[in-house]
Amino acid sequence: MSTRTGFVAIVGRPNVGKSTLMNRILGQKLSITSRKPQTTRHQILGILTEEDSQIVFVDTPGIHKAHDKAINRYMNRAATTAVKDVDLVVMVVDRMRWTDEDEMVLQTVKQQRAPVILVMNKIDFVRDKDELLPYLEELAGRHPFDQIIPLSAKTGHNVERIEHLIRSYLPENPYFYPEDQITDRSSRFLAAELVREKIMRQLGDELPYEMTVEIEEFAHTGTLIEISALIMVERQSQKRIVIGDAGYRIKQIGIEARKDMESLFDCKVMLNLWVKVKSNWSDDERALRSLGYDDREI
Repeated sequence: MSTRTGFVAIVGRPNVGKSTLMNRILGQKLSITSRKPQTTRHQILGILTEEDSQIVFVDTPGIHKAHDKAINRYMNRAATTAVKDVDLVVMVVDRMRWTDEDEMVLQTVKQQRAPVILVMNKIDFVRDKDELLPYLEELAGRHPFDQIIPLSAKTGHNVERIEHLIRSYLPENPYFYPEDQITDRSSRFLAAELVREKIMRQLGDELPYEMTVEIEEFAHTGTLIEISALIMVERQSQKRIVIGDAGYRIKQIGIEARKDMESLFDCKVMLNLWVKVKSNWSDDERALRSLGYDDREI
């Protein structure tokens, strides 16, 4: 049986819906999402095997201007290296708004040889649909994209179309991964990301950007997984924000993260959370490596 397999990089500036698009195509949540820019911090592979083809998506951090801290530089490196040696690039933009950071992404994409599909996401927010065609023509003038597709990753509008289009670009190859594998990331990594997502959603604008999550214990015993997660911030005031009055916020974070973990791992989960202050971790290269922000993965 002939099979088609290839790597597809999903790139764009922060908060355009890259992770939402990948999760929608996969039919399950691998990459965390929130309204906060720069939610995704790592390259994450999402693997979809069906119809005699295997798409290996590379979800990436948003390419952004800020380079003031080591973590910002790490995320930009993770995003720009993802487009190297892939079979297709899917560049995602946010409806009717082109920014300097979109231009940064485009300049990165132009340096690659792979075909490029431009996805205009969040069209469900476009009130005047008559504006779509002129704007799509404007986008087409910025670069000879192989295809331009308007869609809504949130509602699923046109997502099936982009999935079929992606398959048409895959070269003939044997599968790179087992048919039942959905990601290259460990369960520990996915657990940490789910906790981080719930923190971002709970805190909104109060969120301390300098926050990360480290899994200190992940023990699978029969029908139960015991997980201990350390939430790391940079200042004592941030610790108080995460914990909340009488521990209310951290309790809600734990409840919501545990529900998603049980769905993802198909198992009961006992989750324990702690908050620790580690000054300046986000601008410390050694600390970043110890927390899994390692250039060796990119």
